[in-house]
Amino acid sequence: MKILPEQGAINLSRRGFLGTSVGALVLAAGLPGAAAFAKDEAVKPGTRVPAFLEIRPDGSVLLRSPFVEGGQGIATAMAQIVGEELDVDPALFTVECAPPGSDYLVINGLRFTGGSLSVRSSYEIMRRLGASARQMLLQAASARLKVPVASLSTVPGQVHHSASNRTLGYGALAAEAMALPVPTDAPLRAETDFRWIGKPVARLDVRAKSTGKSVYAIDLAVDGMLQAAVQHAPRLGCQPEKLDNEAAVRSMPGVHSIHRLPGAVAVVADRWWRARRAVESLQVRWSDAAPGTRDAMPADFSSQSMLAKLAAAPGPGIAAEKEGDSAAALGAASRVIEATYDAPYLAHAQLEPPSAIARFNADGTLEVWVPNQAPDRFQRLAADTAGLSPDKVILHSPMLGGFFGRHLHAPANPFVQAILLSKSVGRPVKVIWSREEEFLRDALRPMGLVRFRAGLDAQGLPVALEAEAVGEGPFGRWAGRKPDAADSSAVEGIKEKSYAIPNRRIAHVPVQHPAVIGYWRSVGHSMNDFFYESFLDEIANAGGHDPFELRLRLLAGKPRQKSLLEAVGALSGGWKHGPFAAADGSRRARGVAMASPFRSEVATIAEVSLNGGTVAVHDVWVAIDPGRAINPAIIESQVKSAVALGLSSALLEEFVFGDGQPQARNFDGYSILPPQLMPRVHVKVIESGAALGGVGEPGLPSVPPAVANAAAALTGQRVRTLPLSKTQFRAAG
Repeated sequence: MKILPEQGAINLSRRGFLGTSVGALVLAAGLPGAAAFAKDEAVKPGTRVPAFLEIRPDGSVLLRSPFVEGGQGIATAMAQIVGEELDVDPALFTVECAPPGSDYLVINGLRFTGGSLSVRSSYEIMRRLGASARQMLLQAASARLKVPVASLSTVPGQVHHSASNRTLGYGALAAEAMALPVPTDAPLRAETDFRWIGKPVARLDVRAKSTGKSVYAIDLAVDGMLQAAVQHAPRLGCQPEKLDNEAAVRSMPGVHSIHRLPGAVAVVADRWWRARRAVESLQVRWSDAAPGTRDAMPADFSSQSMLAKLAAAPGPGIAAEKEGDSAAALGAASRVIEATYDAPYLAHAQLEPPSAIARFNADGTLEVWVPNQAPDRFQRLAADTAGLSPDKVILHSPMLGGFFGRHLHAPANPFVQAILLSKSVGRPVKVIWSREEEFLRDALRPMGLVRFRAGLDAQGLPVALEAEAVGEGPFGRWAGRKPDAADSSAVEGIKEKSYAIPNRRIAHVPVQHPAVIGYWRSVGHSMNDFFYESFLDEIANAGGHDPFELRLRLLAGKPRQKSLLEAVGALSGGWKHGPFAAADGSRRARGVAMASPFRSEVATIAEVSLNGGTVAVHDVWVAIDPGRAINPAIIESQVKSAVALGLSSALLEEFVFGDGQPQARNFDGYSILPPQLMPRVHVKVIESGAALGGVGEPGLPSVPPAVANAAAALTGQRVRTLPLSKTQFRAAG
């Protein structure tokens, strides 16, 4: 466990930003302290070099990133982008998550890590930051050597004067450079001269993770810290009314105190295991929520009843996309086909248990260590909880053990409980949720349902398509939805598809979920592309067309997407639908699907067989076009991880409610993809030159439909509900 230093040392490194030894020459040496990082409307995010960079005497660089590293490789990407313009090898960077502050609001005045936005939202900003720092170093060298700036150049980590063959290291120039104003017109490196951008630079965190040295929130400790475990109410809205055995639990070994919290009880102890044993021993009587209580879970709520509610919700809904006259085209069509698709709630089910530490300091500040994807938002929430102003909250954002949207949602995070408990006991408190408590309070991927109608002409080609997405999206839940507008996260993956279907109406039928819903990797695309791309295969079958060839035909006017589809076909060795006999004698088939998530384009082919009535996936081929590649190796890794999660959701995952409670409280009841079911994954990264797209999430959405389409081709059974494990497949006659 990593023991964190006392308050003064923490303030020095995190708030004063003096991350090197006393007397070191650093680029940040003249920066003011904590007050400089309070929200300042006059600060243009991404422009104040000292807020981001320290250059140490040995030439190594500390970069404070606006984004949180959670396994997606953003720290390495930021080092590549800044290092390219600064002219420092990314391998010499140490990257940590920046504290809250106006300098880091680089996503149109916001700051969060998610939506596959990190690189594409900050690419130009971070390039200019590195270029500005390099220009400052050149100016400092010019003054030191008494030569014109134009006579100087840089090589990695050094300023060079070719006429006199003199060289100065960045570390020796940092303090002088700091005294200079930040230039606003520093030139950027020509892309043809890039050393690191666009290259498969090794990840900065590989060695630490491989040797067990990476520090996550669960590894942290502070002096004098107590530990706490919680027992949540079985249903949202219930409150602890009576503890039948409080005295007996209070006498258990190591127990410090017992607490009632909103919707939970907690035990604080000297060790977490003792706290957990004690809190699980508490016999709690829970009071039901009063009628009208906001966000209370009905006692009779179930996944089955929610699905029935979605299915019964009447259309036509709020239009999210309207092109042509779909009603007239359907009326004149030679054939109309209809289908309804649905997908279940999903948990994040990540391996890192939720944890948080809170400490109230003698100077009136609150210090919180909390895994999160939005530091400024969590700082404000912590301040509200403690009754402090945000500038009195020092928030640390540790590296995440995966996130997928899990760390965006305060109700699914124990940091509020840590603050309340620390305030109550007058000591630092660390709260860890057991797996059972995590499953009880996760913010879930919402259940969804979509009703489709398509009209075909005499040649079997689609001339009209209508879709009604029924339910609620996380964007509307957390950011608010206008009454007359569709929730974008409820219809993404269905609206604005690239296929040339002339008459379209895509709508949202709002139905609120009693459960806490949230962002899940690829958000609405995670299920909506399954719905749409599966139904597109139904259109192809009804019209007598090969699904791959139909897509090519419908993409004739979209060269970027058509080329990508052709590329994945070539990557797979040539499209073949099936069923066909594989080299090992098994009977197989392939499915294809496309997606356009987060401004990237993806095409996927999956090859499957049957194994005792279940689908076995042998190979998945993915062609991804993110516009351009900052680090092709990281893109490939991200696609492979997205394929794994997409397969897990397609084949196995389902979060089920009954009697207002989750039916699974651990991995024994919530299946995720085991290693033996992971197929071979083949990835081709294509740079079309389009604007930068996302990377972390786009590889997922086309996986479930590609697998489902392959299963339909192999068996003749069209499955319209996930996961596929609910269906007993049989070989087609």
